[in-house]
Amino acid sequence: MHRLVIILLVLIFAGPPAALVGVAAFVNPAARACASGSLIIGDIPDSLTATTRSGHTIALNKSQLGHAATITTVGSQTVGVDRDGVIIAIMAALTESGLRMLANPSAHPESAGYPNDGNGSDHDSLGLFQMRPASGWGSVAELMNPDYQARAFYGGTTGPNAGSPRGLLDVFGWRELDRGAAAQAVEVSAFPDRYREYEPVAESILTELTRSGGRAGNGAGAAPPRVPETTRVVFPLPDGTYTGTDSFGWRVDPVTGERRFHAGSDLAAPAGTAILAVADGRVVFAGERGTYGGLIVLEHTVAGLTVASFYAHMHDEGIHVAVGDTVAAGQHIGDVGSAGKSTGPHLHLEIHPGGQNEPAVNAVDWLTEHGAAGVADSELTIAGCRPERTP
Repeated sequence: MHRLVIILLVLIFAGPPAALVGVAAFVNPAARACASGSLIIGDIPDSLTATTRSGHTIALNKSQLGHAATITTVGSQTVGVDRDGVIIAIMAALTESGLRMLANPSAHPESAGYPNDGNGSDHDSLGLFQMRPASGWGSVAELMNPDYQARAFYGGTTGPNAGSPRGLLDVFGWRELDRGAAAQAVEVSAFPDRYREYEPVAESILTELTRSGGRAGNGAGAAPPRVPETTRVVFPLPDGTYTGTDSFGWRVDPVTGERRFHAGSDLAAPAGTAILAVADGRVVFAGERGTYGGLIVLEHTVAGLTVASFYAHMHDEGIHVAVGDTVAAGQHIGDVGSAGKSTGPHLHLEIHPGGQNEPAVNAVDWLTEHGAAGVADSELTIAGCRPERTP
């Protein structure tokens, strides 16, 4: 045991910052860096009964579950938040407000004028997470907005408070913390142990909310549910990692020398660079396909239209999703490779408005037209482990 401690101390103080993640995973093999499962909301039930860690039964109504759905949707839109992060957020809201948007007329009379589920009276705290204007979380108008409160709780580079007060993504190593400790790191409560009580309730809520929004079909021959409208569109490689090498249209094939039509946009990037889903969607293909090499095909709904996106030339070990998975825009779905008909590491991206069997359009132009946002490399996380393949 002493020898293990010495090795860990050497790694922490002598190694680069990236080594800290490896140390945490070594100490805790069950570290939750690869939580899996859909974050796409299905039908919100009228009620749900769940049991706390200590065995108490609580009943939640549709309004409370609707707030949990908002927290989940915002989490799916936030790069770096996965299913585990959403559970932590729901735990915090259950503990702080019982998943209710609480006004506080005694401290902020104007808060009663916003949609709410009742009144609270803890200092000047407001809303789902009982955030305080006096502590810098936001204005009364902002904190009476459930969407804003969820974004503030998650924090990170896209959060509204720039890390002060800090949200979950601003807590170093939050994935290696106990979920209750992670919630406490954001809420800074005088009662730090109470969040763990609601962990099984949060898990039950998220399972129920995503039950019909995840994998396709509930029975033999069942048609997959329509992919919900995407919440945003992003560029498929992190900012600063790529250069355009070949464009959409007619060209001289670099392998055969023949003049052929090129249906995608080629973006050169170092092998292993994260490939990101361009929009919220569902995986309809993941595996080897001819000259594409390793290929992922996603289906999305963008402006009411079905759109398919193709991501090609990954090596087998570089595919991190499986057919039926749901993904969020900006989620790390694979790694750049050079498999198939390829002359070097790059992403071959195709966009097919109307679906995967319809003609492709210029992918870069399509992304530009739809206001695709860039994603910083530092914001990335793999939101799901690559599934084991059966023989």
